[in-house]
Amino acid sequence: MRVPINLAREPFRRDRPILVASALTALLLLGSLIVLISLAVQEKQAAQAALVELNSVNRQLLKIRGEQAKLDRDMRMPGNEVVLDRSILINTLIRRKAISWTRIFADLATVLPPNVRVIAIRPQVNSRDQLSLDMTVAAETPEPVIGFIAKLEGSDVFGAVTPSGITPPTQNDPIYRYRLSVTYAQKL
Repeated sequence: MRVPINLAREPFRRDRPILVASALTALLLLGSLIVLISLAVQEKQAAQAALVELNSVNRQLLKIRGEQAKLDRDMRMPGNEVVLDRSILINTLIRRKAISWTRIFADLATVLPPNVRVIAIRPQVNSRDQLSLDMTVAAETPEPVIGFIAKLEGSDVFGAVTPSGITPPTQNDPIYRYRLSVTYAQKL
């Protein structure tokens, strides 16, 4: 039988695997630190380049705003103001005249069921020259109007429909009235 005898003051420990793992971890962390520092330097350089570009764009914007202010002053001079107001009025009239009622009614005829009546149509042009129609339609029951709305939304010419009000029938007026807003793809 063998009896282990240890004559050393401290017992033997196996520290080599722990030291090797610690050294590898330290190298891995050092590599990560170098990568993070290089990324931070690149980000700082990119931020500086973006700041230089932003300053350049701001200088150009200030120059353009100055030119615009000068043009606005010239246009607001007493002699030019009348011409400007007249041109705005004429452009507004041309935009309104560009709306083709014949085309509106022809496009509506393709989607309008026979038991739905159009009571009122008001075309409106927004600032981006997009046309929308505010319509009041009527029917004896709600189902034909719901079908009409589905046909409008499924059409290539008309877009999203927004109902804005419903008037139920009364003793004097036995029909349902719906107020609708629909986008319309007529080119102006």
